[in-house]
Amino acid sequence: MGTKTTSMDEISTKVEDYLNDKLQTPADLDGIESLLSSVKDQHSLLQKQLLETEEAVDQARQSSKNHEILITQRVQEFQEKQADIDRRLRNITDSSNSDEAVEKFEESMQKLRTLDIASGYFELLQEVDQLSADARKQIKVSPENALKPYTRLQGISNALKTLQPAAEDAAPHLVDHVDKTCGMLWRHMKDTLSVEFEQTLNRMGWPGKNMKVSDELLREWEAGTKKLLRLQGPELSAQAKALGSQSTPYQPIVLLPLEVMVKPLELRFRYHFEGDRPTNRLDKPEYIMTHVLELLATYTPFFTTHLQPVLDTWLQEHEAAPELKSLLTSSDAVSAFITALLPMLRRKVFNLLPKIAHQPQLLSHFVHELITFDTALRDEWGYKPSVLQKVWKGLTWEVLVEKNWFGRWLQVEKDFALSRYESIIDAKDAGELDYDSVDMGRTKPTKAAVRVNDLLESITDRYRPLQSFSQKLRFLIDIQLAIFDRFHTRLQTALEAYLAATSAVVRAMQGGISEDRSNVEGVKGLERLCRVHGSADYIAQALEDWSDDVQFFLELWDELQNRARRDTGGNIAGPLTAEQVAERTSSAVGTADESGALFDETAEAYRKLRVRGEEMMIDLLNKTVRDALRPYSRINPWPLVDLNTSSSTETISAELEGALQPLDSCLGFLSRALSRGTLRHVGRQLSLFMQTYLWDYILMRHTFSENGAAQFCQDLVAIWRVLDSHLGPGQGERGMNKLKEAVILLSLAKEAQGEGGMGFYEAEEEIFASNEQARTVLDQLGLSVLTETEARSVLEHRVDVTA
Repeated sequence: MGTKTTSMDEISTKVEDYLNDKLQTPADLDGIESLLSSVKDQHSLLQKQLLETEEAVDQARQSSKNHEILITQRVQEFQEKQADIDRRLRNITDSSNSDEAVEKFEESMQKLRTLDIASGYFELLQEVDQLSADARKQIKVSPENALKPYTRLQGISNALKTLQPAAEDAAPHLVDHVDKTCGMLWRHMKDTLSVEFEQTLNRMGWPGKNMKVSDELLREWEAGTKKLLRLQGPELSAQAKALGSQSTPYQPIVLLPLEVMVKPLELRFRYHFEGDRPTNRLDKPEYIMTHVLELLATYTPFFTTHLQPVLDTWLQEHEAAPELKSLLTSSDAVSAFITALLPMLRRKVFNLLPKIAHQPQLLSHFVHELITFDTALRDEWGYKPSVLQKVWKGLTWEVLVEKNWFGRWLQVEKDFALSRYESIIDAKDAGELDYDSVDMGRTKPTKAAVRVNDLLESITDRYRPLQSFSQKLRFLIDIQLAIFDRFHTRLQTALEAYLAATSAVVRAMQGGISEDRSNVEGVKGLERLCRVHGSADYIAQALEDWSDDVQFFLELWDELQNRARRDTGGNIAGPLTAEQVAERTSSAVGTADESGALFDETAEAYRKLRVRGEEMMIDLLNKTVRDALRPYSRINPWPLVDLNTSSSTETISAELEGALQPLDSCLGFLSRALSRGTLRHVGRQLSLFMQTYLWDYILMRHTFSENGAAQFCQDLVAIWRVLDSHLGPGQGERGMNKLKEAVILLSLAKEAQGEGGMGFYEAEEEIFASNEQARTVLDQLGLSVLTETEARSVLEHRVDVTA
C-alpha cells in the first residue's frame, strides 16, 4: 500500500511539473485543447506498445516450453541408442561390460588400419616396380616415352622425402627403396644410351685426329646426342628452377653427351698427369693447364659446328626451354665443353694441393698458374656457365674459399714479398740515387725506392684477377701496405740517424769526428737527405697515381665505400671491420666524403716525410752557406777602397771566391737530384737566408764608401750568377730584391750622373726629410721593396753620409 501511494505521488508530481511547464501564463490556457489531444495520442500509442509486448512475451514462453520438450525427447532417444550400441558391442566382442567391449573393438580397428596401410604400401611398391619396368622397356625405343614413367617415379620419391619429416620419419625402408629404385633406373637409362652413343663415337674415330664425319655418322651422332639431352632435360629443368636460390652455390651440370665424349680425353689426361710420366711434375702445374687449353683449342671447332645447332634445336623443342635458356649461354656449346673438362682438372687440383702445402714456392707458383688459367677461360674463351652468373669465379675461388687455402697462400705470398723487400734493401746500391728511372725534371729516387715500387706493382698483378673483394683487400693491407710501412719506417729512421749524427758533431765541437762530419755536411749530407726526400716523393707520387689513375684500385675503393656505407657493425672484408680498414687506408671510408682514396693514410705519411726531408735540406744548405760566408763576413775593406782604383769594381772579393765553391757544388748536386719545382723552392729559401745573412752581418755591420758599395754590388752579382746557373735566369736576384735595392741606394754617386739622375746627397736629403719625400725618391729610383725606415738605415752606412 505504501509503494502504491508513493507511485501515485510520483505520478502526481510529474503531472504537476508537466502542467507547470506547459501552462506558465494565462495565455497558455488558450492551447489547453491541443494539449489534451496530444496527451491522448501519446496514451493510445503507449497502450498499443504494451499489448504488443505482452503478446511477444507469451510467444517466447511457448517457444521455450516446446524446446524443452524436444530436448527431453532427444535425450531419451540418445539414451536408448547408447544402450542398444552397448548391447551390440558386448555381443560382438563377447564381453561382459561396455569398457571391455570398447577396448577390444579399438584393437580390431587398429589391426584394420594397419592392414589398410600395408595395402597402400603394397600398391605403391607395385606402382614403383611397374613404372621402372615401363621405363626400361621404352628407353631403347623412345627416350621421350621412357621419361614419363621415370618422371612419375621421381615425383613419388621426392614427395615421400618431403612428407617423411612431418610423419616423424615413418616408413624409412619404403622411402629408401623408392629412392634407390629411382637411382638405379636413372643409371640404367643413362648407361643404356651412353653405350649406344659410345658405339657411334667409336665408329666416328672420336677423339682421333682423322675422325670420320660422314653424313650418316653425323646423323647417328646427332640422334644419340638428342636422346641423352632429352633424358637429362628434367634434371636440367630442376636445376634451372633452383638456380635463383642464393642459399646454395651454383655448380653447373655436365651435359650427358659431353660427359660421354670427354671420357677418352679424361683417360689421356690421367695417363699424362696421374702416373709416373715426365709430364706429371709438382713444379710444373702449367703443363696441366696448358693441356686443358690445348684440348679446348683442338675440339672447340667440332662442338661449335655440330653441337651448337643441336642445342639450339633442343631448346626450341623442349617444354622447359625458358628455364633451360637461363642455364645456358649464347656460347653454350663451348661453355658446355669447358664444363665437361673441369671435373677432371678439379680432381687433379684438389689431389695436388696437400702434396705442395708445405712447399711455399710450389704453392705460390701453382696458385699463380691457376689464376692465369681461370683468366684465360674467362677472357679468351668467354666461359660463363650460366647467363645468371655475371662472372665465373673460377677454380681459384674453389681452392682459396671453398677449400679454405687462402690463408696459407696469403702467408706464403707475404713471406716471399718480405724476403724480396729485404733483398732490395740489403743490396749494395740500394741507397744510390737512380738518375735514369725518372724524367730529367723530376726528383730522383733511390734505386731501392724504384725496386720497392716495382715489387709492389708485381704484387698487384698477382692478385688483380682474384674475384673476391675480401681477398684483394687482404692482399693490399697485409702485404702491400705492410711493405709501404716498413719502407717508410726505414726512411724515417734514416732521417733520425742523420739528426743524431749532426747533433753529435755539434756536441763534439768539431773535434775528433771529422770523418763523421764530412758525411753529414755539404754535398754528402745533401745526398743523404735527398735519398730520403727522393724516395718519399717517388712513393707518394706512385700512391697518388694508383689512387687516381689505376682502374683496379678505383674499383676496389668504390666497392670498399659501398660496403662501409652499408655496414651495420659487422666485418666488411674477411675478419676486418670498417674501422680497421679505415685506419689502414683512409679516414674517408664509410663517409660521404668523395675526395678520399685507397692510399690516403700511407700517401700522407710519405708526403710528411718528403716535406721534412726538404726542410732539413734547406737547413743544411743554409748552414753550409753560412759557414762558407763566415770568412767573407769578417772582412771590412768597404770604407777603405781607393776611389781611384777602378779594378776593385771589376773583380769579386777574394774571401767570397772560397764561399762560392761550396755553394756551386751544393746547387749543382741539387739541380740534378731535385725536380724543378722543389729546386726553385729550395733556392728561394736559400736566397732569402743569404739576403738576411748579408744584410745583418755585412750591410748593417759596416760602413761603405762609394767604391766599397760598388765592390759589394759586384760580389752580389757573382753570387746571383752562381744561383742563376742552377736555379734559372734571374732567380738569384729575384730572391734578394731587398738587398739588391739597398745596394743600389748605397752605391749612388755623390752627384747626379747625367740629366734626370739623382746623386747620393740629394737622395739622402730627401729620404731623411719625411716619409712622403722618402717614398717619392725611392719610387723615382725604382726601389719598391725597401721601406722608408730601411732606406734611412742603409744610407747611415755610407761613410760620407751628412744626415
